[in-house]
Amino acid sequence: MIRGGDIAKGTVLLIKNAPFLVVEREFVNPGKGTAFARVKMKNLKDGSVLTQTIKTPDLVEDATVETVDGQYQYSDGENHIFMNTVTFDSINVPENLNENLKYYLKEGEVYPIILWDDDPIDVKIPQKMVFTVAESENYVKGDTVSGATKPVITETGLTVRVPLFIKQDEKILVNTETNDYVERVNK
Repeated sequence: MIRGGDIAKGTVLLIKNAPFLVVEREFVNPGKGTAFARVKMKNLKDGSVLTQTIKTPDLVEDATVETVDGQYQYSDGENHIFMNTVTFDSINVPENLNENLKYYLKEGEVYPIILWDDDPIDVKIPQKMVFTVAESENYVKGDTVSGATKPVITETGLTVRVPLFIKQDEKILVNTETNDYVERVNK
């Protein structure tokens, strides 16, 4: 059990027998009455969002989750297959857990996998990742005014809008939370 005042961003709470990840927490101390935390949470099983007000002295059940490192191997059409880097066991993450996950998985890369009751409920993707441009249309310099962008497709199938000077086979850094282009990577 955890007190309402001790809840922090990143805490996993158990509400209605489902694990919820705290994504936002605002502490409010009104002039009159009990202080409370306004908490926005994401259901780790179905992705739904819940906003709740929890008084500081109230007790809430915290979920016991385990994080293991899994090396991405392949997808079989129903599951993303990872290998636990410690025990070498296979971890099957259902593709329907997160439809967009396939765009961020690269063979051989290691990702933290969140387990609840030994079932995978989330795969943590880095906030920024490097991708190789697989498909890009060429534009001629001077085609438009500054700030123009074009869509490109990365090696994983992710579509990103990039500046016109980006060409096929170049590496780009992408913010995975917004799918926005950050910069060209010269490696």
